[in-house]
Amino acid sequence: MSVQQDWDDLRYVLALAREKTLSAAAGRLGVTHTTVGRRLRRLEGELGTRLFDRTPDGLVATVAGQDLVDTAAQMEAAVMGLRGRLLGRDARLKGPLRVATMDMLFVRYRAVFTSFAEAHPEVELTVLVSDEEVSATRREADVILRLTDTPPEYMVGRRVGREHFAVYGSVGLVERIGADAPWRAFPWVHWDARSPMGRWLDGWLAEHAPGARVALRVDMGSTMLREVVASGAGVHFMALADGDADPRLRRIGPVLDGVGRDRWLLTMPELRSSARVRAFLDHAAARIGG
Repeated sequence: MSVQQDWDDLRYVLALAREKTLSAAAGRLGVTHTTVGRRLRRLEGELGTRLFDRTPDGLVATVAGQDLVDTAAQMEAAVMGLRGRLLGRDARLKGPLRVATMDMLFVRYRAVFTSFAEAHPEVELTVLVSDEEVSATRREADVILRLTDTPPEYMVGRRVGREHFAVYGSVGLVERIGADAPWRAFPWVHWDARSPMGRWLDGWLAEHAPGARVALRVDMGSTMLREVVASGAGVHFMALADGDADPRLRRIGPVLDGVGRDRWLLTMPELRSSARVRAFLDHAAARIGG
């Protein structure tokens, strides 16, 4: 096989290792799940060994498969590092730029993206909106705007303020139960039990609102979550900047200690000298501020 063919096969192996299912890997690669299955069977036939075991948790690499996964990750890192260095040398305000951010931050700062696109019409701006982590090392995004108190050591960037949180409920719900009632007296909108945030909230409720009833579990972005809370289904955390600005909501209790997060604009070191990346960092930092 050629080097290109080898890398094409390894991309499929890497996607399967990360996504655990044929369908999810197909979505990442932009192909059909039958194509992924066919490529996997062909590669296993050529190598004469099984690369993945099917388990209740999805596809898990065998020992041989893990060797290929490790090799694929190293090749990917080399390719992405080269692309990053080339982009970092690009002094033009023209070409593609991928920015990833969270649902709540995109909704609040959407004018930042619009004004950047208007100011730099030759930059092909793509905005990825998800509360899931995005990999800058795999060049899924050139710039990331996220909430974190511990930005990765391998990234560089700027702190652009801090989010503070409190518990909010709909005006009707708070009036019915009482603004001075303890948190445990309110029904709660909770995260999906399978998510890390769901497990974290279990612990927080056990400590701060023992016995609180979970009225509804959801798996959705912050904007849709706010609509659920505003409907009266239950209470939940929200950033002060969002909850206080919504007349349908009322804050319950004090601002929460230990729940706040810094806002960061992040990129990879090799991208700092890219004109497009630098222009977006300057533009966003000036408008998001503290």
